[in-house]
Amino acid sequence: MCLRNGGFAASLEVRKLYPFIRDPDAEANNLIRVVDESGEDYLYPARLFRKLALPSDIQRALRMAS
Repeated sequence: MCLRNGGFAASLEVRKLYPFIRDPDAEANNLIRVVDESGEDYLYPARLFRKLALPSDIQRALRMAS
């Protein structure tokens, strides 16, 4: 979930859930790879986001909606 979008207002909406792609190299540098409003994945500062553990039925529903 995007907590803040300072400097990235055109790419990120606050309070929106974004899919992310695991990227150990990025995570080691406090970055997160997110599929943003463009539909492409980009690296963003991890501090802008909070990873949420969603129940499996909600995860399925979100996958079906995309």
